[in-house]
Amino acid sequence: MSRAGAPLKGRAGRLARLMPSASPSSAARTPFVLLVVLLLGGGLITLLLLNSALNEGSFRLSELKRDTTELTDEQQALQRDVDSYSQPGALERRARELGMVPGGSPAFLDPDGTVRGVPTKATAPPPSPSPTPSPEPTPEDGAQADEAGAGAPSATPSGTATPSPGAAAEPESEDAPAPAPENTPATPPPTTPGR
Repeated sequence: MSRAGAPLKGRAGRLARLMPSASPSSAARTPFVLLVVLLLGGGLITLLLLNSALNEGSFRLSELKRDTTELTDEQQALQRDVDSYSQPGALERRARELGMVPGGSPAFLDPDGTVRGVPTKATAPPPSPSPTPSPEPTPEDGAQADEAGAGAPSATPSGTATPSPGAAAEPESEDAPAPAPENTPATPPPTTPGR
């Protein structure tokens, strides 16, 4: 018998029994390697798809944030406009432009039909005359001014009072309404088209 065919003894025999033979090991490794390669490839493709979806979502999020900022700015500008139109002075001015007048004292109806308070009619305050520049006095105007007196205002054809040349100009107060001329009817202020 040759040595190659003889069974191994001792330590070499034990090692030979622990090591499997070459043919069965290569056949069992091939499906495992293919499985690992497929799992790694599938994982990489899944990561790429997930990354692209996250990037697309972040772009959409930045667009929505920009739109939100623009809409918030527009809403604040509109709120400022509403606040400016809601101020008492602006409401009063707009009401006067529309021809409205302040109401009188209110009266209330009780459930039994009696009236509490004295109702009054709302009347428009006399319009304040707007100062208009007067033309140079003619000799006729000067004679009328001398006859009327040095400190009295002279009436012009438009119905506004203009001071005579010798009278001192008095500043008009915005709080105190100026008396309306008696020869002209009281007309409401001009109205503008509503908004």
